[in-house]
Amino acid sequence: MAGCSCQRGGACLEAGAIFTEYHVISGGPRLYLRRHADNVARYVLEQSLQALVGWVPTMAGIALRALLYRLIVRVEGWAAIECGVRLSFANHIRLGNRAYLDQGVYIHACPGGVDIGPGTLVMHGCVLHVYNFRAIPQAGIRIGSDSLLGEYTVIRGQGGVTIGDRVYTSPMVQIMAVDHVFDNPSRSFVEQGITAQGIVIEDDVWIGSGAVICDGVRVGAGAVVAAGAVVTKDVAPHSVVAGVPARYLREINGQETHDGTKVYMPRLRMVERAETEPE
Repeated sequence: MAGCSCQRGGACLEAGAIFTEYHVISGGPRLYLRRHADNVARYVLEQSLQALVGWVPTMAGIALRALLYRLIVRVEGWAAIECGVRLSFANHIRLGNRAYLDQGVYIHACPGGVDIGPGTLVMHGCVLHVYNFRAIPQAGIRIGSDSLLGEYTVIRGQGGVTIGDRVYTSPMVQIMAVDHVFDNPSRSFVEQGITAQGIVIEDDVWIGSGAVICDGVRVGAGAVVAAGAVVTKDVAPHSVVAGVPARYLREINGQETHDGTKVYMPRLRMVERAETEPE
């Protein structure tokens, strides 16, 4: 389906295997069931629970889902799930303690799974789709602790996506661990297979609104990806990249760049600073 046409030429194709299994994108009830749950019993259980309590609003609904969704989702501690969240292959989803799924989130965790770490927030309209219908062994989505996926962020996990701790994506970021092969002009790209190398985003990365992270990329710890950038190559730790395709702008080296603009620190850090300052 939708891949990342990142214009890397042959680089994508040389670095990873090409998966060419015939890919049917539509079909009857059997195919539908295979693409939403491990078996019929799981499908009935998962969909029945979501129909029963998935729509309930307010904190009452969050409390109900915190209790009942343990029957279908692996939860460590307590996680908050708003109304209108849609889950497929729910038994392949793991939520850490204090994880939060906002209204309108869609998680499709077909074998490979989706792992959301403690304290991580997945905001309104996000789509996390493993999309592994070709038995790709490395498929899956792993997100560390205290990260935030901004509104309408989309992650495709065919090649495997690993996101570290305290990673923030701004709204409408796309992280696409898949690419289509389209070398042969006499055949449809649908018949030429895909590559799926995977994406790694290390700790403390900030990705600006509308940025696209293409397959095969590693974004180093502490890096910043500017809004609208299309990242086709690895990003060095503690660097800033921008543009289409994204290019190196500068190193993050401690030099202030906000030109005297007032900075609002996180409340927690302000408390910690107040506690440590000498009297």
